[in-house]
Amino acid sequence: MDEVLKKYLPERAVEPCLILIKESGVNLKIVNNRVTRHGDYRKSPTGMHQITINASLNKYRFLITLIHEIAHLMAFEKFGRRIKPHGSEWKETFQYLMLPFIRPEIFPSRILPVLARHFRNPKASSDTDAVLSLALKQYDPNSSEKTFVFELPLGAMFKIYNGKQFKKGNKRVKRYECLEIDTGKTYLFQPNTEVELID
Repeated sequence: MDEVLKKYLPERAVEPCLILIKESGVNLKIVNNRVTRHGDYRKSPTGMHQITINASLNKYRFLITLIHEIAHLMAFEKFGRRIKPHGSEWKETFQYLMLPFIRPEIFPSRILPVLARHFRNPKASSDTDAVLSLALKQYDPNSSEKTFVFELPLGAMFKIYNGKQFKKGNKRVKRYECLEIDTGKTYLFQPNTEVELID
C-alpha cells in the first residue's frame, strides 16, 4: 500500500496517512476521474468502510480529500450515524486530523496560509472555497492550459464538461450569473469553475 500511496501523496504524508488508514480499518480504492466529486466514504451493509478517491487529483488535493473522507468515517464512529455529514462534528474531526499535515514539509509554502484560513471553518468541498481551489489547481498537470470562469470577460460564451453552453453575466457576491444558451435559465458559477471558451 505504501508504494501505491507514494504515487498519489506528498512524500512526507505517506507514513502518517498509512497509519490513519490502518487505524481506521478503511479500504481505500483509487478510481477513474468523476467530475462531480473528488472522493467519497461509504459503510457497506457488511460493515466494511470504503473510501474512493479520484486517481486524477494532484498530490495536495489527494491528501486533503483522503483526510476529508477519513474524517467522515471517524465522526460517524465517534458521534453516531445521525450527525449531519458536514456538520460541526465532522468539521472538528477534519480540523483535528488535518492539523499535523499543514506544514512546509508537506505543502508548498504559498498554499499554507490559504490552507490555514480554510481550516478555521472547513467547507463540505474544497471546491466551494474558490481561493483554496485555485491555489490547489496550480499544481494540476497542464494547469497553464486551463481556463476559469473568473478569467473570462463579461458576455463571453463558454461550455462546461458536459457540453452545455453559457454566456457569462455579472458577479453576485462570490459567484457569477451565467445564462444557459439552450434554455435561457440562469445558473450561478463558482469563480474557479473550469470552462472552455467558445470563439
